Amino acid sequence: MSRKVFDQTLEFIRNLDRTRDAADICSQMIQAARRFGAEYLLAGTIPVPGENRRQQISNILLDQWPPEWTQRYFAHGYIFRDPAIHAVATSTSPFLWTELEPAYRRSPEARRIMEEAGEFSLRDGFTVPLVTLEGEVAGFSLAGEHLELSPSERGMLTLMATYALGRAILLRETPSRPVASLSPRECEALQWAAEGKSEWEIGERMGISEHGVDKRMRSARLKLGTTSRTHAVAEAIRQGLIS
Repeated sequence: MSRKVFDQTLEFIRNLDRTRDAADICSQMIQAARRFGAEYLLAGTIPVPGENRRQQISNILLDQWPPEWTQRYFAHGYIFRDPAIHAVATSTSPFLWTELEPAYRRSPEARRIMEEAGEFSLRDGFTVPLVTLEGEVAGFSLAGEHLELSPSERGMLTLMATYALGRAILLRETPSRPVASLSPRECEALQWAAEGKSEWEIGERMGISEHGVDKRMRSARLKLGTTSRTHAVAEAIRQGLIS
């Protein structure tokens, strides 16, 4: 490792150590990985087969994924048919999504999942399988239209992903971290979001406009330190704010 790369690695670790929430971690990670073509990030533990939609979402630790794709992904139960998830659950080696093609080319369903992901600018990805100290299998994915990674850069991203996931877990588990103070209406909006309802459907049930729903969701995301609607739902479930 050159002195320049070593210094960059130390700077990245120092910056991660200063992060206060998942949104900060996502920002630092994407900023560092963008030079490889990555624009999106998703990380979390792998659900147990049979878990429902809410339980699946509660496993998300870091989320900077296209929201429309996330909504479709969980609404259609893709997680247990996703070839990338299968690879995370069965291997410990980081992989490019293109390397999975021989394994899923004979499965129309798996191929459709990968093709649909491409419609949301997730055409090329790099995933790092990880295992937490509690023995939970986790995955950390970076994706974009096209990734360019040399063998050494793959190793660098693996190190960065490992450290970022560890930081996310540490922040989540820190006992002194206060429970977010959400208003009853913010909790209600998140509860309906956990049911998979759209902004329009939530507005109908709450008697407010879509703009009003969006305002409450944005406020909840800010208070929870999350980057998306799905991640806010996951964090609210973990903190016991919604069921």
